[in-house]
Amino acid sequence: MGREKTIMDSSKVFFAEIGDMTYFTARFFREAFKPPFEFKELLRQCYNMGNRSLLLVGVTGFILGLVFTIQSRPTLMEFGAESWMPSMVSISIVREIGPVIIALISAGRIGSGIGAELGSMRVTEQIDAMEVSGTNPFKYLVVTRILATTLMLPLLILIGDAIALFGSAIIENLKGEVSFQLYFNQVFDALSFADLIPATIKSFFFGFAIGLVGCYKGYYCSKGTVGVGEASNAAVVYTSMLLFVIDFIAVFVTDIFYG
Repeated sequence: MGREKTIMDSSKVFFAEIGDMTYFTARFFREAFKPPFEFKELLRQCYNMGNRSLLLVGVTGFILGLVFTIQSRPTLMEFGAESWMPSMVSISIVREIGPVIIALISAGRIGSGIGAELGSMRVTEQIDAMEVSGTNPFKYLVVTRILATTLMLPLLILIGDAIALFGSAIIENLKGEVSFQLYFNQVFDALSFADLIPATIKSFFFGFAIGLVGCYKGYYCSKGTVGVGEASNAAVVYTSMLLFVIDFIAVFVTDIFYG
């Protein structure tokens, strides 16, 4: 009996969370298209999120390209197919590995930062003060951050993919004596719009999910400093799970259209 009650309580909390997040999402779309628009704050958030995440994304992409090529090369050599390395690496990174890994890294960097920042503002009653002063805190704090993550994550993924391919080209140049020109010629021959378009579209959804969950957890943070840590941690955990769900849906839909 006690176990059934615990399961029922957990289910209620889960569905209540889904309902609250759905309302939060609907409110975002309602506020996003209603003037006045906070363009200055949006640009500031885009700069902060993009500039501060660029080094982390670049290092991650470079190491990803190095490791993926080093690990894959011996297997391809066993079958005498090392000439397929540029094609395999480029398709794998652009289609799946690059967007997912960089989105997860950004969830830890950007999502947790948004959750902690808005949580701190809620705990210190800055959001309440904005409401009292007549400012719309949801439009100024939430809408700008969600739009910024939605716009900036595709750019970060594009840069990360390019750096990952450059890292892979370095390994091929050192181990396989393949020139950079030949390597990237094979890369661009292997890639098509069927690879680029779905990956780009789902990267916008990745960015939207990161901003949405981070803002939701921070904006409705519970009182106390403990609540700030919980909001930051929950933002990363929930976003990571949501990214995999979005990725599965994107791959499934892509398979229907291009399969």
